[in-house]
Amino acid sequence: MDTQGGITVQRALELPGLRGGLPEVVAGADRLQRTVRWVHAGEVPNIASLLKGGELLLTTGLGLGTRPAEQRAFVRRLADRGIAALVVELGPRFARLPATLVETARAAGLPLVQLHREVPFVTVTEEIHTEIVNGHYALLQRAEEVHRRCTGALLGGGGIPQVLGILADFTANPVFLETPDGQLLYAAACDSGEAAADPLQVWEGLRGQREARASGPPTGAVLVDVPGGGHGVGSVRARLALLAVGPPLLPVHRMAAERAAGILAVVLMQARQEEELAARGRGDFLTDLAEGRITAEDAPAQAKVLGFKPGDGPLLPAVMRLASELAPTGNWAVLARAVLEELSSVGVPVLLGVRPVEGRVPLLLGLRSETERTAVADRVAAALRAGVERAGLMGARAGTQPVVVVGVA
Repeated sequence: MDTQGGITVQRALELPGLRGGLPEVVAGADRLQRTVRWVHAGEVPNIASLLKGGELLLTTGLGLGTRPAEQRAFVRRLADRGIAALVVELGPRFARLPATLVETARAAGLPLVQLHREVPFVTVTEEIHTEIVNGHYALLQRAEEVHRRCTGALLGGGGIPQVLGILADFTANPVFLETPDGQLLYAAACDSGEAAADPLQVWEGLRGQREARASGPPTGAVLVDVPGGGHGVGSVRARLALLAVGPPLLPVHRMAAERAAGILAVVLMQARQEEELAARGRGDFLTDLAEGRITAEDAPAQAKVLGFKPGDGPLLPAVMRLASELAPTGNWAVLARAVLEELSSVGVPVLLGVRPVEGRVPLLLGLRSETERTAVADRVAAALRAGVERAGLMGARAGTQPVVVVGVA
């Protein structure tokens, strides 16, 4: 059982400090796996108002009150506050805990422990706090080990799938990378266990849970934002989604996911930068070709290096000019990718570049014959406008449209 860096009530009772007090569990014996987040000692009647929940409360009982009604109210307030356990040291105040206390604690599901020997509360506090801090450190070490493995995978030539695979194996659950609006980018399953099933089937279930809920993450899921490179506060580039198909997801899994998210942010940023540099390079080539700085003899070889492999038919040059309010503020790669995806429906070879300074997207298409020039030109113009809209750039100003010129050298 993961204790979020704390320890269980059972573990606290086994430590030398409390063990030396000869602890006897008189209520809530079935709740000893509760997590002790912190330890507090106090003797005032309103002690519950000073607590946050998850504490192990040490007391000699001076604040419990003398009347049964006071004692019942004292225990109920502690239970409502959500403390981990109440530990009462027997002595001058109580030779044995009153039946009222025990019965109320049982009814409230609150672990109640009586100590038959006096113990130094400061020693107990130091001991349990040390154990809790050590537990937090152990969690950090486990999360850091995953971070090191992910970093090593990238240095070894791996990419996003390898990082997600490491995280999936660590959590023993499927892991997904999605866009901020919930579109799937990558999926990974662990190597074994019930969570080793097809992650795409799991993804459909995750999406169904989201659609069924008005807000908040799906049940059993952990969502971690992958920071983006935008100018806005809290800019999100993508999102990691972990779903508990197998074992429950624990706090250490969230910690590991948060560290993996930092790695993925760098990978995605680098990929976008490389993609934009390549798009700018193609834009420079097309501009130089159009303005006569590249000879007809050299052009085919350079175009082939850039991935353009047309047939023997004629070429169709085109350029799309964006109004200043439509131009991407910092990521032309998104626009280039969206336009290329729309152009894939045209069904002809295409070389596309970007010219950010001029706000232009030049491209060159390979035709099968001169007779299809007009039809292809119309489809290209429609695809370019659809690509701009797909990239989220339409609507910067009502009625604003990109200017598309097709078939002009």
